[in-house]
Amino acid sequence: MPLAPRILFAADDAIIVNLMSPILQNKGYSIAGTIKNSEEALVKTIDAAPDLVVMDVNLTGLMDAIDAAHYIFQLFHVPVVFIAGTSDETKVARITYAQPCGILFKPFAAIEITASVDLALSISADRVRTLGNLPVGDPRKMMDSESEAIIILDKRGRVILFNTYASWFVDKSFKEAFMRHWRDVMMFVSETNGEEVSDPVTAATKHMAGSIYDAGISIVTTTSKRRKVILTIRPIRDNHDRLIASVMSLKENKKTYR
Repeated sequence: MPLAPRILFAADDAIIVNLMSPILQNKGYSIAGTIKNSEEALVKTIDAAPDLVVMDVNLTGLMDAIDAAHYIFQLFHVPVVFIAGTSDETKVARITYAQPCGILFKPFAAIEITASVDLALSISADRVRTLGNLPVGDPRKMMDSESEAIIILDKRGRVILFNTYASWFVDKSFKEAFMRHWRDVMMFVSETNGEEVSDPVTAATKHMAGSIYDAGISIVTTTSKRRKVILTIRPIRDNHDRLIASVMSLKENKKTYR
């Protein structure tokens, strides 16, 4: 017997969630959980592994709900249905940018809820087949890695996600680093002369090509901890071949240079 599709709510309006949850459960769907701010959106999507995210377009937090939805779809190939009010119609152009699988305008009837979810899952099944592999690989393996610090940056260089191992590398929690520019979290210096390395993220994204720094480079945290590393930067393109994010990979470099 196939598992019931799992729905994750990203909304801080308890009335909406309490209205929609029993309607969807009565139609055979499973509720994967509820998040109330954008900081949790990407992490919870990995943790809960939902089949669909139902997101309030006005979700609060440091990250815009539309941007969060775009990352959820592009990085993890999880479809999103937006909840919006009629006063949000001016946001439709930006909502379209996030490529949701549907928009529910309040107020809505039970039949509209179930029809939107059914249609979104159907559209997504066809769409995902054209997207190819996940840009960051298996998200759960990425988050659980004990040998590689993974930090995902938006196209402005701000931290939008990192794994547990990265917290150890940069001496900051994800909450402390979220939506801060990476240069406010760490810096890279040459082991040869101690000078700061030219911006590796901008260099990689400007040319839309990966870069590897595997000799004589160290990370320095804001707490002045210093470690030799192998640094890799890889730009991520969306399904329209536009820069959406970049992945920073850090591994301890145990080689000795003379």
